[in-house]
Amino acid sequence: MGIFAPMAEEALQHLLQLLQIERDEDRRQYEEQMIHTSLAERRRLGLTWYPVRIAGTGYGVGERFYVELERTQDQDQSHQLQPGRNVEFFSRHREREDAVSSVIQYAGQNRVKLFLPGDELPEWANEGKLGLTLLFDDTTYQEMREAVQEVRRAKNSRLAELRDVLYGVRQAQFDKLPVVDAPHLNESQRQAVAQALAARDVAIIHGPPGTGKTTTLVELIRQTLDTETQVLVCAPSNTAVDLLTERLAALGLRVLRVGNPARVSEDQLQHTVDAQLTTHADYAQVKKLRRQSDEYHRLARQYKRNFGHSEREQRRRLLAEARQLSREAARVEDYLLDKILSSAQVITATPVGSQQRMLEERFFSVCFIDEAAQALEPACWLPIRKAKKVVMAGDPFQLPPTVKSPEAERQGLGRTLIEKAMEQVRVPEGVVPRVDVMLQVQYRMHETIMGFSNGEFYGGALQAAESVRLAQLGDEGPVLEFVDTAGSGFEEEPEPEGSSLRNPEEAALLLRHLRQLLDSLPDETRAALRIGIISPYKAQVTLLRERLAADPIARIAALSVNTVDGFQGQERDIICVSLVRSNERGEVGFLADTRRMNVALTRAKRKLVVIGDSATLSTHPFYQRFLDYVEQHQAYRSAWEWMA
Repeated sequence: MGIFAPMAEEALQHLLQLLQIERDEDRRQYEEQMIHTSLAERRRLGLTWYPVRIAGTGYGVGERFYVELERTQDQDQSHQLQPGRNVEFFSRHREREDAVSSVIQYAGQNRVKLFLPGDELPEWANEGKLGLTLLFDDTTYQEMREAVQEVRRAKNSRLAELRDVLYGVRQAQFDKLPVVDAPHLNESQRQAVAQALAARDVAIIHGPPGTGKTTTLVELIRQTLDTETQVLVCAPSNTAVDLLTERLAALGLRVLRVGNPARVSEDQLQHTVDAQLTTHADYAQVKKLRRQSDEYHRLARQYKRNFGHSEREQRRRLLAEARQLSREAARVEDYLLDKILSSAQVITATPVGSQQRMLEERFFSVCFIDEAAQALEPACWLPIRKAKKVVMAGDPFQLPPTVKSPEAERQGLGRTLIEKAMEQVRVPEGVVPRVDVMLQVQYRMHETIMGFSNGEFYGGALQAAESVRLAQLGDEGPVLEFVDTAGSGFEEEPEPEGSSLRNPEEAALLLRHLRQLLDSLPDETRAALRIGIISPYKAQVTLLRERLAADPIARIAALSVNTVDGFQGQERDIICVSLVRSNERGEVGFLADTRRMNVALTRAKRKLVVIGDSATLSTHPFYQRFLDYVEQHQAYRSAWEWMA
C-alpha cells in the first residue's frame, strides 16, 4: 500500500473522532434550543408546526400506516421539515411520553406525510391541539460514520483505490486527452472538460466566482454520457441539486431527481421519482390494489369492539387479504421504480439523498459532486462509495461547509475533500493531464470589482470577459466605493435578544447612500436594476429588512437583503455590503473568515459599495489590503458625505 497508507488510515480515524465531536455539539445545541425556547419561538424558527390538523390517513408501501398533517397557521412561514428528518407527533393535551416518533416521508410548504407505528392513529389524535416538532437528526451522522469506516477498512476494491488516490497513496491515472468539441465554452472550460474526461480516478474543476462552473460541469456530464449509460450527480444543498436537474434536463437528458427538491416548479416536478412513478401508465394497478387494501382495513376496523369468535375470524381474514393486496402493490411499485431508475441517464441527489434504499444496489461509472467545497468530507464519501470515478467541482475560497463545533473546526473538520485532493493527489511524472483545472474567464463583474479577490485568492489568474470588463451603471461614477465610518461614532451593538450584532447608524447610512445612488439614475435604468444588500450579521439583516419595509426605496427597484450565505451563487447589478464591526478593541469577529468576504465582494456586476469602519477593519491584514486596493482605485469615501 506504500508509505502513505498509515497516514491515510490515521487521517480517516481522526476524521471519525471529529465527526463525533461535531455530532455531540449539534446534539447539545438542539437540546439547549428545545429546552430553553418557547413553542412560539420554535414555530417562528420553523422547527415546530402547531397547530396541525389531520388531512388524511391510509396505508402505503409494505402495509405501513400513514397520516398526512397540515398546519393551520404560519402557512407563509418557511420551515425546516424535510423528508428523512425525524419528528415527534404530539398532543398538548397529553404528557410528552405519549408522543409518537416518526420520519417525514413527504414535506410541502404546509403539509407533511408520516408513517406511524401500528395500524391506526393514537387515541389522543382526536383530542385536538396536535403538533409536530423536529427531533435531533442522528441518521445523517450515522450514515457518515459508516461511510468513513467503510472507506478506512476498504481493501482490494475500487473504493480502496479511490481512497488511496485522493490521499496521495497511489498516483492518479489518465487516458489520452480528448479533443473537446464545445464552441460555447472558453479555452479554460474546454481544458477542464478534457482533463476530466481523460481522468480515470479523480478530476477537479475549480470555479472562481462568475467563471461558469455549472455550465462547464453540465457540458462535462453531457459528454460523459456519450460513452457511459448512467451517472450520479450530487450537491450538498437541495437548491444546487435542483439547478443541476433543471440544466441537465434542458439538454434533453433523462434526469431523475431523488430526495427532496427544495423548490419544485411545475417544469421540475416531472423529474422527481414520485412524479415519474405516479404518472407511469402501469401505476393505475398500484392505486387499485392500494384502494382495495385500504377498504379491507376499513372493514376490519369495524370489528374492533364487542365481537365474538366469528367476528374475530372475519377480521383476521380481512387483514390477511389487506396484507396480501398491499404486498402485491409494493411488488408492482418496486418493479416500476426499478424500471424508472434504470432508464435514467442522470440521477441527481444530495450526498445523503444518494443513500436512499432505492439506490442501495446501484453502482455508477462516474459520481459528480458540485459545490464540493461546501460539503464535509464524510458527506462526500457517501456517494463516492457508489462510483468508479469521482469529479468534484467547487471553489475552496468561497463559503466553507457549516461546522457547529469550534473544537471540531479547530482540528480540521472544515477542511474539505476537494481541498485535500488539490494538495495530495499525485500524477505520474511527465504526464500532461492535471487533476484540477481552474476556470479563468469570469462573466459577471467589472474588472475593478473583480480585481481585489483576483489578486487575494486566485493569484491574479482571472480575466474579465469583454462583455463585462468595463460594464457599469452609467458613464460616470466609480464602480467600487468604500464608505468609511471611522470617527463617526457608528458603533456596533448586540441585538436586544440573541447573540448577533447590528449597527443602526451604519444601516441608516447605507440606505441614504443607496437612495442617493438610485435618484441619480434615469428611470428606465433604475427600473431594470436588481439590487442586493448583504451583511455578515443576521441582526443587521433583520434591522435592514425592518427599515426597508417602510422605505419608498423598496418600491423603486427589485431589492433583496440577506446574509453572505444567502447570496452564495447569486449576483446583482448593485451590491451594498454592511460590515457592522466598529469597536475600540479592533475586533473583527467572524469577518476574519475571509472566504465569506470573498463571496460578498464578488456578487456585484456593475456597482459594489462596502460600508465599514477602517479603524476597526485595518487591524486584520486582509482588510488592510482591501483598504489599500480601495485607495489605489480612488474608491475611498467618508461617511461624513452622507451625514446631515
